[in-house]
Amino acid sequence: MRLVMGAQNCGFGPAAELVAVSRALPDHHRVFVGEGVAAEFALRNPDAFDEIRTPLPSDQDLRQLLLDSDRLVSVMDADLVLRAVLADRPAILVDSLFSFWRTDRPPAAIHRLCATLPRTGFAAADRHLRELSPHERVLAAHLLATHSVVQNFPGVRERIAEFAALGTGRAPRTSGALVDHDGLRAAGRTDRPQGPAAYDLLVNLGGFRNFLLDFDAHNDYLLLIERWLPDLLRDWPRFGRVLVCGGPFGGRRARTVTVAGRRADCRLVPQRELLAYVATTPHYLMTPGLTALHEALALGRLPLALPEQHYAHLFTIRRLDRTHFAKTALSLTHLLPDHPVPEDDFTGTAALVDIAGRICRDDAHYARFRRHLNERIEHYLALDPAQRREAVEELRSALDGPPLAEVLAEVLR
Repeated sequence: MRLVMGAQNCGFGPAAELVAVSRALPDHHRVFVGEGVAAEFALRNPDAFDEIRTPLPSDQDLRQLLLDSDRLVSVMDADLVLRAVLADRPAILVDSLFSFWRTDRPPAAIHRLCATLPRTGFAAADRHLRELSPHERVLAAHLLATHSVVQNFPGVRERIAEFAALGTGRAPRTSGALVDHDGLRAAGRTDRPQGPAAYDLLVNLGGFRNFLLDFDAHNDYLLLIERWLPDLLRDWPRFGRVLVCGGPFGGRRARTVTVAGRRADCRLVPQRELLAYVATTPHYLMTPGLTALHEALALGRLPLALPEQHYAHLFTIRRLDRTHFAKTALSLTHLLPDHPVPEDDFTGTAALVDIAGRICRDDAHYARFRRHLNERIEHYLALDPAQRREAVEELRSALDGPPLAEVLAEVLR
């Protein structure tokens, strides 16, 4: 079967999940289409696809590609689903944030718009859906798709029930973690010769770029981390070798920070190499993205949550608030509680950027940030193996679901 595949161009999370989905479908011809940070991730993991087409083809070429293929598989890219529908090709939408998408409209109102969608071309269909917010367009894509698969998370069950009540017969199917299970099994092998770990601490910042954040614009969070890294090395002599990985350090942006003979290597690594570091590095700090969290849990590792980069990270921590992982997370909102963060993806993210900038530029705020992060690291290091296992199992219980490969095989049948 020939599959056209794409992911929402928003950080590394959707692209990493698309790679996981693609690797679960090795018996099919998989064609990636996309650009930006999603294409960057695909190019870093070329073995996950049979073809990589970037930048995004023209409207006409993309339509022809869909017509020449059997299925579309999209990870949270609503426009790709819409294009497949207009080309009369079956579409599978995969979504790790199903309970995150905000809407003031009942599902029935979105369904009515989908039911009257004009099929004369993308421009007409796009205009028809223009009144929907970006979040609502993803929900509309669930109603337009032939099948949708959603990763389990608090709130998912309730939203699936709302969609099932529409009576369309296309309620989303729940799956477990959208991760590269084969890569995780290889990374977690215990039959390899055991030697000293390459690094003492792994810091994972993810892809970073999204609808607002970029490496050189609205990048106050990165500036804050760059200010903090030398202090991390000063404050923690036990971390003689630190790997800081993520999109901000790809290519010529890679760098090394050294303090008192200790060093932090900042670079972007391929996904399966990162999994190997997660498995073997004794200690792990990460921004609270769901894909990275699922990967750590699959390897039996408990990470410490760094402050949130954007509103979706804040949402994740709040929905997991009863877990040890969330209770010990350092949130920017805790450091400047009088600076409100709107309950909105764009304006909430913009508020977090502003908070990060204030902390970075103000010595008193920064001193408090440094002190609180050190307190969290100290608590994290003090956990014994049994406490870490308990915290991992607590998260696994909250996030468990049917195996991804089994769900995909079912919808492809």
